[in-house]
Amino acid sequence: MLDGPLGTELTRRGVATPAPGWSAYAIDTAPDVVAAIHRDYVAAGATVHTANTFRTKRRSVGDRWEELLQRAVRVARDSVGDLRVAGSIAPLQDCYRPDLSPGLASREEHREVAQALARAGVDLMLCETFPGEIEAVVAVEEAVRTGVETWASLLPMSPDFPLRDTARRCVEAGARAVLVNCLPAKETLGWVEQLAGLGVPFGAYANAGDERDGYGWGADPDVAATRYAELARKWIDAGATIVGACCGTWPGHVAALASVASQRRSDQGGTREQAS
Repeated sequence: MLDGPLGTELTRRGVATPAPGWSAYAIDTAPDVVAAIHRDYVAAGATVHTANTFRTKRRSVGDRWEELLQRAVRVARDSVGDLRVAGSIAPLQDCYRPDLSPGLASREEHREVAQALARAGVDLMLCETFPGEIEAVVAVEEAVRTGVETWASLLPMSPDFPLRDTARRCVEAGARAVLVNCLPAKETLGWVEQLAGLGVPFGAYANAGDERDGYGWGADPDVAATRYAELARKWIDAGATIVGACCGTWPGHVAALASVASQRRSDQGGTREQAS
C-alpha cells in the first residue's frame, strides 16, 4: 500500500509550493507539516512512504539540493518508523511535457540523485511520473546501479504511448515492479491491464482527475475517497498488487484503499478455504 501525494496535500494544508522547487520548499518552510502528512498516511494504512524528494535536484533547487534531499529522507524516516521509505526520482523537466525530456543526456543528473538517495539510506528507489520512454529507462538504470531495490512508474501522456514496451525495458534494466501514476483515476484501468504478464508486481496510483469528476480536489472528502477506492478495486481485480494515490487526493483516499485491499485479501482467503 503506497501513500498519497505530498505536493497537493501541502497546498491543501496552506503551505506554499512555488515553482521551480514546488514541494521541496516545504522542507525548509514547513517540515512539521511534511512530517504530519507522512504520519497521516501511516495512520491511513500506507506501508510504503515516499520522501519529499520529487524536486530535490540541482536544476530545481540549486546547490543545496543534496542537503534538502537528506533532510526529506530523514523527516520521512522519523515519521514512519519501521515502514519502508522510498526515494522519489522524477523527470528532470516537467512530468507533463515529454517533449522537454533530455533523454539520454539525463544520465549524469539521475546518477547524482540516485547515489544521494542511496547515501541517505532509502529502502526503495521510486522512479516516478516519467512521460518519456528513454529518460525513464535511464533513471531506472542509474537507480538499479546503486544496489537499492527500484520500481518504475510511468505517465502515458498520449493514447499511443508504448507503455508495455517501456515497462518491459524498465524490467530488463532491473526494475522490480512497474506502475502507472498521475493519470486521472477514471482513465487508469486500461493502462494497468497493459502491465500484466511482465514477470514483476505491478500497480497504480492515480490523480483525482478533473474536479468535476468528484474523485478528489473540492469534492466531499468521504464520497471522493470511496469513489476513488471503487475504481482502484478494478485495478486490483486486474492483478495490481501495489496501489496508492496521487495528486488531488488525501489520506482519506489511502484509508479507503486500505479497506478495499483488506477486503480483497479476506475474500481471497475465503475462496482458498472453500477450494481446499
